[in-house]
Amino acid sequence: MYLHEINRSHKNKTTKRVGRGGKRGAYSGRGMKGQGQHASSAPRPEMRDIIKKIPKKRGYRFNSFTKNAYVVNLNTLEKALKDGDTITPGVLRKKGIVMFPKGEKPLIKILGTGDITKKITVKGCLVSASAAEKISKAGGSVLAEKESKEGK
Repeated sequence: MYLHEINRSHKNKTTKRVGRGGKRGAYSGRGMKGQGQHASSAPRPEMRDIIKKIPKKRGYRFNSFTKNAYVVNLNTLEKALKDGDTITPGVLRKKGIVMFPKGEKPLIKILGTGDITKKITVKGCLVSASAAEKISKAGGSVLAEKESKEGK
């Protein structure tokens, strides 16, 4: 046996070449008229669809620029803090209660879930009405803006 006498056991499979006559017909499986029919057709870019969905004039309903507050409950503060501590966003970050990116000044809201027995002072955080009441009953004080009725 010589090299020029060797044959393949299976022939190469040729791919169908669409749109060049033969048995496939005039439209060649692409259907009639439209974006998918043409040779250089590509689907519509996703980014374009995203941009088209953003309203030109944002109006009164557009609120994606408002920052959501990080929520901290009283029962979490009870476990993590000592009697007489002052709570600020920086202190909560150092204790590992709240995580946020460097350089960002966080908006933190303290909610009234759970009970607190320690005297604490709250500065620079939003405080719900029930949390402020529980803190003051425990002998602490709130030196921050209380929650507005709009419910930020």
